[in-house]
Amino acid sequence: MSIAPPPNWQSLADDVVRYLRDLIRLDTSNPPGNEMLAAEYLARVLRAAGVEPIVIETAPKRGNVIARLKGDGSAAPLLLYSHTDVVPVERERWTMDPFGGEVKDGFVYGRGALDMKGITAMQLAVFLAAAQACRQGELVLRRDLILAATADEEADTNQGIGVLVEKHPDLLQAEYALSEFGGYSLRLGSHCFYPIQTAEKGNVWMRMVARGRPGHASIPQADNAVAHLARALERLARMRLPTRITATSRAFIAGLAEGVGGAQGIALRAWLDMDALREVPLHRLVGDPSLAAELYAITHDTVVPTGLRAGYKTNVVPSSAEATLDCRTLPGSTPDALIEALRQSLGSDLPIEFQVDSSGDALEFPFDTPLFKLIERALKQHDPQGIPLPYMMTGATDAKHVAKLGAICYGFSPMQFAPGESFFEMVHGHDERVAISALAWGVRVLYEVVRDFCAAL
Repeated sequence: MSIAPPPNWQSLADDVVRYLRDLIRLDTSNPPGNEMLAAEYLARVLRAAGVEPIVIETAPKRGNVIARLKGDGSAAPLLLYSHTDVVPVERERWTMDPFGGEVKDGFVYGRGALDMKGITAMQLAVFLAAAQACRQGELVLRRDLILAATADEEADTNQGIGVLVEKHPDLLQAEYALSEFGGYSLRLGSHCFYPIQTAEKGNVWMRMVARGRPGHASIPQADNAVAHLARALERLARMRLPTRITATSRAFIAGLAEGVGGAQGIALRAWLDMDALREVPLHRLVGDPSLAAELYAITHDTVVPTGLRAGYKTNVVPSSAEATLDCRTLPGSTPDALIEALRQSLGSDLPIEFQVDSSGDALEFPFDTPLFKLIERALKQHDPQGIPLPYMMTGATDAKHVAKLGAICYGFSPMQFAPGESFFEMVHGHDERVAISALAWGVRVLYEVVRDFCAAL
């Protein structure tokens, strides 16, 4: 059977915009979440299109919706998954209603426009377009296509997809899964790259605690917990943990080097290949400070202090002081190994201890797969000058849950931004917005990837 004829692309883009505006108008700020609003909306849209979804409440008002198109079983399922919660807003800092779903100058404004209700809307439109093609006999699926829109990614209190993976694994079991943070255009000078997330760093949240002698503050003493902590933080700011380059990071940096060429490309390639250059700060080799910071983060475990706590009365020297640390680890790292590296870097002369509050493993998936190659082809078809690359995300996504089911997870939510627009600068920002043209381009690429990967030929 031949590949199904394409849908009406303008109609598909219009659907995405309509779904996105409707979703933005549902305030699912997390906390508290209240994603049942979005789950019920999505369920209504699916039922109206002839698809019967499953709605599951994983905690009070934490709604999740799952739908499935059956294939012939000759291949394992593909999962499209997204989250419907969004981060809170500072309303006074917005020029538009953050929950208005307003359209202005070709952009849809609102919290979640990029992270990630816009992607939920694209996945829903693709899923329903595939469902319609199946009903009309234009498309026969060899693998099930699963759509899941779930709760609680932003606060990560495990009241969403983590519960579904544990209690309802059969609903989400898939060979491959596609979600957020990948496939968007990244411009470096005159070159356009499309990072596809094939890895993400782990997170270790811990406290660095300094101990000292308590006493009356009117009598200075050297054994002061606050002073110990201050010295430890100053050393932490100067610390450099060892460079380690994973398969994903190597492919990403090598692709950047080849794509940009010139002196910058030579510098990137030399840094990648020559151990002697690994200790040279990247900003000296790469002219772009933001790019240098990103490359450092994907080749090192990182430790960033994000909070301080000490003392309870001005005239009392406390017995302890602590800093909260947000640590992001590369695949293969462990909390114990990170703590040992920190102890070695900070020295043994300070009374410091580390207490881990939570941790999550890093992920890295192969990118020599049929789906990844199909994604590369689709992006090149729609942007012949564009360069798709494997990419490691420095943050974390719900892939950490889905991967437990054995799925190969890629961040692929394609969007093409105009020069000067930055995905990461608008995510979680004031006046978060997405260009309608980016959605229209992206839903077409996503549909073709899903159709071609799932279709029985």
